[in-house]
Amino acid sequence: MEHSEITVLFDQWNDALQTGDPKQVAALYSADAILLPTVSNQVRHNHNEIEDYFVHFIAKEPQGKIDESNVRIFDDIAINSGVYTFTFKEGISVQARFTYVYRWNGQCWMIIEHHSSAMPE
Repeated sequence: MEHSEITVLFDQWNDALQTGDPKQVAALYSADAILLPTVSNQVRHNHNEIEDYFVHFIAKEPQGKIDESNVRIFDDIAINSGVYTFTFKEGISVQARFTYVYRWNGQCWMIIEHHSSAMPE
């Protein structure tokens, strides 16, 4: 298992954002995934709630870029945590900390946990 196999999963997620279709983003999350989003106080517990978050997020036309990535792999679980920056259509940039936890389901890596929080300073 290569670290690059995990880091490319962010690119897949970011590419899904670029489609403008929240269903394509939500499809990258397992059915029981938890999303702790950057710009919402509500914890998202399932595809409907995750998709609802991305309806609003995608409307801002976000472009994500990883600034720092730390990958660890434990059998069928992989974690990528670090810092990313989003640039929005208004030209505003927001830097945030992230943690993606992925689980291998026998065919592909699915997001089972995604925590994103704006930098405190």
